[in-house]
Amino acid sequence: MRTLPRALLACAAACAAVLPAQFCRAHGFVGDRFFPPTIATDDPFAVDELTGPVVSIFKDPGTPSVWETDTAFEFDKEILPHFMVGLTDDYIYDKPDSQSGAGGWDDFSVITKYQLWQNDEHEAIVSVGLVTDFGGTGTSNVGSENFNTYSPTFYFGKGFGDLPDSLGVLKPFAVTGVLANTLPNKDDDPNQFQWGFALEYSLPYLEDEVEDTGLPHPFKDMIPLVEFSMDTNENRAQRGQTTGEIYPGVLWESPYYQLGLEAIVPINGRSGPHVGAVLQVEIFIDDLLPQLFGHPLFFGESK
Repeated sequence: MRTLPRALLACAAACAAVLPAQFCRAHGFVGDRFFPPTIATDDPFAVDELTGPVVSIFKDPGTPSVWETDTAFEFDKEILPHFMVGLTDDYIYDKPDSQSGAGGWDDFSVITKYQLWQNDEHEAIVSVGLVTDFGGTGTSNVGSENFNTYSPTFYFGKGFGDLPDSLGVLKPFAVTGVLANTLPNKDDDPNQFQWGFALEYSLPYLEDEVEDTGLPHPFKDMIPLVEFSMDTNENRAQRGQTTGEIYPGVLWESPYYQLGLEAIVPINGRSGPHVGAVLQVEIFIDDLLPQLFGHPLFFGESK
C-alpha cells in the first residue's frame, strides 16, 4: 500500500510526458464554459486528470514554527460513465526554525466521484464523492496519521454565461465549490465541516464568447481567481473553531496543460503566521492522449 499507488502516479506522469499529442476539446467543459482545475478546492468533474507537481510553501503555527513544503500529485481515471477514481499523495518537507529538516510521504488518499447532473445551457454541474485517507500509509515524522478518515463530498460549478447581454461584462464569472464532512476513525479527533469555493473570471471566455477585446497573449489565456478553503470543527474541545486560507492568484491555460500560481493567506492565527505560495502544473491527459484517456474504462466509447 505504501509503494504501489505512488508507482501508479509516477507511471501516469511518465506516459503523459512521452506519448504523442492530439488535441480534443474535452476536459472540463459544460456547454461553452471551461471550468479549470483549481488548486485549493477540487473541481466537480469526474474525468481523467493528471495533476502535479503542485508545490506549496507555507509556515505552520506552533512553537517552534515550521516551514512546510508540500509536493502533491493526483491521477484520476473515469472508470464508468460519469464515475471516476483518483489516487493522490504528497511529499512533505518540514523545516522547524533553528532545527534540521525532515521529509516523508503523507497518508495516501483515494477519491471517488460521480457526476449527478449537468446543464449546458446554464453552465451548471453537480457531483458527489468520497475521499478516503488511509492511515498508516505515510511517514510519522511529518505528521501522517495512523487512522483512516472518510469525507463524503458535494461538488458544484456554475458559470454566468446565461446572464442577459446587457450584463455581458459579468458573463465570464464562474464559481466552483466543495462541501465535505470529514469523519476520522478515531474517537478523540474532531469531525470537520470542510467548505470552499473558487470565484473565477475567465478571460478566454470573455474573448471567445462575449467580445473580442483584442487582449494579447498570454493575457487572453488567463483566468484570475480567488479561492477560499475552510475547516470548521464540529465537536470535541475544538468545536466551532475555524481555520483556513484565501488563495488569490491566476491560472494560465493551453490546450495541453495549465499553470497556476496563488498566494496562501491564512485567515487567522490558528491557520498560520505568514503568507505562503503554491504553484500548480495540470496536464490535460484527455486532450494529449485521447486514445487512452478522456473516456470511461468500461461502457464508454473512445474519442
